[in-house]
Amino acid sequence: MDRRPTASLSLDLDNKWSYMKTHGDAGWDSFPSYLDLLVPRILRFLEERKLTISVMTVGQDAALDKNREALAVLGATAHEIGNHSFHHEPWLHLYSPAEIESEIARAEEHIERATGKRPVGFRGPGFSLSPALLATLSRRGYLYDASTLPTYLGPLARAYYFMTSRLGREDREKRKALFGGLRDGLRPIRPFLWRLAETRLLLEIPVTTMPFVKVPIHASYLLYISSLTSPAVAAGYFRSALTLCRLTGTRPSILLHPLDFLGCDDDASLAFFPAMGMPRERKLQVLDRMLRLLCEEHRVVPLAEHARELQRGDALPVMAP
Repeated sequence: MDRRPTASLSLDLDNKWSYMKTHGDAGWDSFPSYLDLLVPRILRFLEERKLTISVMTVGQDAALDKNREALAVLGATAHEIGNHSFHHEPWLHLYSPAEIESEIARAEEHIERATGKRPVGFRGPGFSLSPALLATLSRRGYLYDASTLPTYLGPLARAYYFMTSRLGREDREKRKALFGGLRDGLRPIRPFLWRLAETRLLLEIPVTTMPFVKVPIHASYLLYISSLTSPAVAAGYFRSALTLCRLTGTRPSILLHPLDFLGCDDDASLAFFPAMGMPRERKLQVLDRMLRLLCEEHRVVPLAEHARELQRGDALPVMAP
């Protein structure tokens, strides 16, 4: 019997157009895609390490014929398929309740059609979250939400993004909550329940940040550290985070992004994204070292399995949205 504590691993399958759209780049509305290249690479990487994860999928990609083959291959695996919204707009929290309902339902329909799997988990684009969104997920029978990133660094990440973008005033206003605010650092690192009505609760599995200091530990951040310093420094940083997780009883939920698997030798047009100056093989080496450290101490599972284990365990704290 494997006695290692559980950790969850998920991938936000953002496509090239979604990065361009958030960044304000022209041409995003032709929906350029790298899924044909990326999905086989990710699946091969995970299979070699015997990892099964959650893949949060964008409905717009599932609705396009050019992505159907890649998503069908993904759906035929054991990986969980989650909902990452239809339009992938980080200002989802500004939507009306009716718009949120349509956004979630439309994504569900196309994701299930493309992959054969109906999502039971959700993550907002850019960690976008609102009470209306949580109520919609609960009403539609979702097992969990995973849209919170408890860190104080959101405003710094947003400032960097704005500095490298071509956004006008109106577009910046839409994105003013991108990556969250200072008060997001006050949110719990460990899973909890949202209280949505008298008896309605929804499980929240935060993207884990380093206990106490709440700085990010997801893969893109480690790759950024590696690009500024060295892979050894990034590995030491992650090892320290895992030690603090063990000491505080935190079971990590670690996040991957597509650009963690792509380098400057794959696509130079995304150079505005941190660590996209690194070649692909160097990135994959950093990822491999990171996941080996995670697997040494934890049994790594998809978010849905993590959620069901949490539901069978001790009572979780309850918070209001």
